[in-house]
Amino acid sequence: MTAPAIGGSAAGRWELLRALGAVPDSPAAARSAGSALGLDPVSDAEHTGAFVLNCPPYAAIYLGPQGAIGGEGADRVAGFWRALGIAPPPEPDHLAALLGLSAELDQAAAESRRAATAAALARLRAVLLWEHIWAWLPAYLDAVSGLAWPALTAWARLTGAAVLAEVRAHRAAARLPDAVLPLALRSAPAGPDAAGGLEDLVSGLITPVRSGILLTRRRLAEGASQAGVGYRIGERRFTVRAMLQQDPPATLAWLSGECRWWERRHATRPAADAVTRWWAGRAAHTGRLLRELAGAAPSGGRPG
Repeated sequence: MTAPAIGGSAAGRWELLRALGAVPDSPAAARSAGSALGLDPVSDAEHTGAFVLNCPPYAAIYLGPQGAIGGEGADRVAGFWRALGIAPPPEPDHLAALLGLSAELDQAAAESRRAATAAALARLRAVLLWEHIWAWLPAYLDAVSGLAWPALTAWARLTGAAVLAEVRAHRAAARLPDAVLPLALRSAPAGPDAAGGLEDLVSGLITPVRSGILLTRRRLAEGASQAGVGYRIGERRFTVRAMLQQDPPATLAWLSGECRWWERRHATRPAADAVTRWWAGRAAHTGRLLRELAGAAPSGGRPG
């Protein structure tokens, strides 16, 4: 089967979005959708490593103030489903559900016989794309690419290009101002702060919407090696805390390097819009804090 083209027919674009969303849903769905998309096969181990252990595909993790599945981040997305008059699915903020809903709204608009209904549906789709997908997807796809599995890197590249094309087309059609940030970013909690001690600092670092960076388990393992500290297997909170307790200056220096990388990545994406600028600014703030802490932390002592 030939992969649907980005910017092709309307039906082809709906098919493309649904197929892209199916890849992170399950290994079986990934094999079926990947074949349709012309991607190399994704092994069960790679799928689990990417979408369970390192980069779970839930908006709440990247936009929610807790940086975790569920909670306020998921409730915000569920509210959008309810506003459409649709009962939210069990995982309303899963990427498969969001891309599938985007395709459904576009298809409903195209098939509507009333111009006013079609326009309303098109605007709702633009809001969905901007508020609940684009607000986190570019950074998420970079994190998936960072896992360095070729088939998933290709999927991330294709997904980013397809969603960017949709965002550009539908924001222009719906006349949504480019400068208005998604609500999750406008209402995001403050960035990391050392004033509350080690626990507050760690919480800020592992919450993407606070830190501006995505720390995957694989990247933390690589960071522990580069900083010369032991890697403690467990939740990311436990891992980062253990690294900071072992050698604060080395760990803080590595973390500040991560912030510099993410700041550059956010700032140099193809879409230089309010979302990318916000993420770049958040990463820059975190990096400055970490460099200050690295300069003040005695070797063997705790930061903050």
